[in-house]
Amino acid sequence: MLRTGCLLRALRFFSSAPCPRHKPSGRLSVRDALRAQHTSGERVKVQGWIRSVRSQKEVLFLHINDGSSLESLQIVADASFDCRELAFGSSVEVQGQLVKSPAKRQNVELKAENITVIGNCDAKAFPIKYKERHPLEYLRQYPHLRCRTNVLGSILRVRSEATAAIHSFFKDRGFVHIHTPVITSNDCEGAGELFQVEASSKIKAPEGNFFDVPTFLTVSGQLHLEVMSGAFAQVFTFGPTFRAENSQSRRHLAEFYMVEAEISFIENLQDLTQIMEDLFKSTAMMVLSNCPEDVELCHKFLAPGKKWGADLQTEHEKYLVEHCGNIPVFIINYPLALKPFYMRDNEDGPQHTVAAVDLLVPGVGELFGGSLREERYHFLEQQLARSGLTEAYQWYLELRRFGSVPHGGFGMGFERYLQCILGVDNIKDVIPFPRFTHSCLL
Repeated sequence: MLRTGCLLRALRFFSSAPCPRHKPSGRLSVRDALRAQHTSGERVKVQGWIRSVRSQKEVLFLHINDGSSLESLQIVADASFDCRELAFGSSVEVQGQLVKSPAKRQNVELKAENITVIGNCDAKAFPIKYKERHPLEYLRQYPHLRCRTNVLGSILRVRSEATAAIHSFFKDRGFVHIHTPVITSNDCEGAGELFQVEASSKIKAPEGNFFDVPTFLTVSGQLHLEVMSGAFAQVFTFGPTFRAENSQSRRHLAEFYMVEAEISFIENLQDLTQIMEDLFKSTAMMVLSNCPEDVELCHKFLAPGKKWGADLQTEHEKYLVEHCGNIPVFIINYPLALKPFYMRDNEDGPQHTVAAVDLLVPGVGELFGGSLREERYHFLEQQLARSGLTEAYQWYLELRRFGSVPHGGFGMGFERYLQCILGVDNIKDVIPFPRFTHSCLL
């Protein structure tokens, strides 16, 4: 407590100590400028990129966007400001008066007193053309430029908002955030689709192997979360995972983000599925509340034919019953309702199984996967011995020897979640820099 008090006193001292301060520049984001309720001609500065230019005899109109909102800010300037450098894509700084707009479609506009071109853009050579709705397949060729389009801008703002919403969900419920490692010696999924990590040939590695054991890029943080669940009742992680799948399908990436949680002292599947459902609903509600224009744009232009009230049909449910064995499956009913749909027991299956659940989404596939973990020491010991993994996973057995508790957890594919709420068909379009087989641009 003494050290904490010293730290707080030091922070207060530095906060109150006199120091030269720059006068506020009056810089506004486009989003804040558009939200201004009372405009009395105050002078402000806006920086961004030109989205459109319209020159009339005595007036020049520009639309400026800085990525803070889907809508751009209209700049009204004297025709004398018109020049070839004021072109689509150029970056500019505009100083002037924020005034009420006479136009019906906007509340405010910026009456320019000074326009400075910061970076020129050759509009003819620029691959993204003004007023042209480029297909997402075309934009994937330009991962360094596609974020400047309206649709990718909307997707990435939603992605940012969803990230914040997920962290907020877990924080509000008392979960501890764990940074699980990207480099691991475990194959959590057991599928063998791993990227192996080796030191560069330029580095003189120790004899045999840099880490003394084979290491891989993680496919899941589950095992590390299980370790932490022995000390913290509720933990989660949110980070990149990797699969060396030789697939270019619209549902697969080599690098993607996973939201994973582990809960101690949980003994039934219903409690676990309730957390999964709450996470989905809470995050989606925050996104819809804070990014309505961005979500609407995606629904309008990327999923115009999607029936957001549609459910899986009876024949689909029958197929799941016949092929999914004893795994409970939750089927999403757009936009936010979840319907429990439990599978019959599989009499031909193994005698010992852990309770598991999947969340399936029409058009996306598996969104959530979760289960209650096997905590019986002797059963795990037999299974590992049968597989010849006792030595490698001795630490996992020790978790069951020293104060083990019933626990369970789940994982949610973040990109698939974005596909689900935005109606985006291809997973490569909801991540800033997609990595998949034969493609690693940038």
